[in-house]
Amino acid sequence: MPHLVMEYSNSAEDRLNMQGLLEDLHQVAIASGLFSAKDVKSRAVRVHSWLVGEQGNSVDFIHITLELLEGRSPEQKRELSRALMDVLAEQASHIDSLTINVRDMEHESFQKIG
Repeated sequence: MPHLVMEYSNSAEDRLNMQGLLEDLHQVAIASGLFSAKDVKSRAVRVHSWLVGEQGNSVDFIHITLELLEGRSPEQKRELSRALMDVLAEQASHIDSLTINVRDMEHESFQKIG
């Protein structure tokens, strides 16, 4: 497991190959060696309504949330976050706001079928 969710402003889609970016981010998660390749799940969510500061919806964004089961060290999570940001910065430098948040999920409350 992890779940990589890439949210992005709908106007960013006109300026970037979102499927290609998602595939590259997915590969970064797999290449990290922190997870079994079959457990990595990635998806992109196009956001139609958003606000950024006082600029409203005139600012494009991409935000990645990476949720993973607890147990990785802070250094491992930081390194994975940096590797993901490297891909974002390389492919989406023209997007105004690029952010990543890595979150731990508790083993006790996580449920899975399949």
